[in-house]
Amino acid sequence: MKLTQYNDPIYGFITIPTPFIAKLINHPYVQRLRRIKQMGLSFLVFPSTEHTRFQHALGAMHLAIKAVQALRSQQVTISDDEAEALYACMLLHDLGHGPFSHALERVLLSDTGHEEMSVILMEDLNTEFDGKLSLAIQMFSNTYTRPFFYQLIASHIDLDRLDYLKRDSFYSGVTEGNINSERLISMMMVQEGQLVFNAKAVYSIEKFLLARRMMYWSVYLHKTSFVAEELLIRFFTRAMALISSSNPPKTSPALAYFLSNRESATEDKKIHFTALDDADVWMMLKTAITHDDVVFSSLAKMILYRRLPKIELSNHSFGEKDIVKRQEKIAEKWRLSMDEAAYFVFGGSFRIQGYMQKENPIQLCDQNGSCRLFDTSPETAYVDTLTKKHRKHFLVYPKGDGYFY
Repeated sequence: MKLTQYNDPIYGFITIPTPFIAKLINHPYVQRLRRIKQMGLSFLVFPSTEHTRFQHALGAMHLAIKAVQALRSQQVTISDDEAEALYACMLLHDLGHGPFSHALERVLLSDTGHEEMSVILMEDLNTEFDGKLSLAIQMFSNTYTRPFFYQLIASHIDLDRLDYLKRDSFYSGVTEGNINSERLISMMMVQEGQLVFNAKAVYSIEKFLLARRMMYWSVYLHKTSFVAEELLIRFFTRAMALISSSNPPKTSPALAYFLSNRESATEDKKIHFTALDDADVWMMLKTAITHDDVVFSSLAKMILYRRLPKIELSNHSFGEKDIVKRQEKIAEKWRLSMDEAAYFVFGGSFRIQGYMQKENPIQLCDQNGSCRLFDTSPETAYVDTLTKKHRKHFLVYPKGDGYFY
């Protein structure tokens, strides 16, 4: 099979390393990622964030190639089979994402996270390719005897994060998230089977963690795209309530399956899941605007026309009485029940933490093999900021007329 090069705006030309990886790229499971936006509804705020999970998968695989080269240059033994398995892991790690990425995971995969679904689909591919993904699945599931491979796949500084931060920063235009992935990869080392970093990388690591924190506050949890995704979740919640009514929502067969079968067998779920992409959701939103249920149609219009409600953020929780009062006002004004008004007036909270010290902590090691934890290094200046748990409370409510008509 001819090995293809992909011209990527982040890294330049990405070369496909082996014929097997080329076969995986051409598989429908991977090609489906072309039809799923990497950043969900963030384009409502950052118009250029139209990049896809497919682009990210290729980028993460490219960084895996760079990581193997860097570690081999330090005399870390990595066989060709291990290298190919790592490339496959990074190419396939996001197979379990549904439409609009994280936004609908709570709705469509309430009992199966995207990581679990990725493993299910990798096992399916493993059967199709006569066991060639067995090693990759071990690495991905952290059951392989050399744990540093899993740390390259999932850790505080993994190949997934190294690509999506740089890529999302590029497409959003938020330059604070631009990190030096090449520098961090060149500083990777292996000590006693564990992934560690050269002590000289302490400032690059701190910048990476600060950049990720900045991207969460500035981009991933931007209040406008956040409230749009909350509305999308409520749109599907309403669809589920209407599915057995006299006028059920118009959906694709794949979406209809998930709306009607909340607890289904994994095999059945897999078949319908791999048929889903962003187009199914857009079609459902477009047909919903003429539905006779005012809640369902209004939620669709709010998303499609970007008539989003107001969202207030606070360091303190909003009182239940205030939320109920606003719901009563909306219910009276638009002749809704209190249950219906709760789709448009709601509160909650979210939390981020830049660095979790107890979960696979980052180790810094010198050339003599002497190691210490990143957060104990005297060179780190922002450890308190990175380890602090930051919680924000939110209150959402319509900010004017024009929502219900």
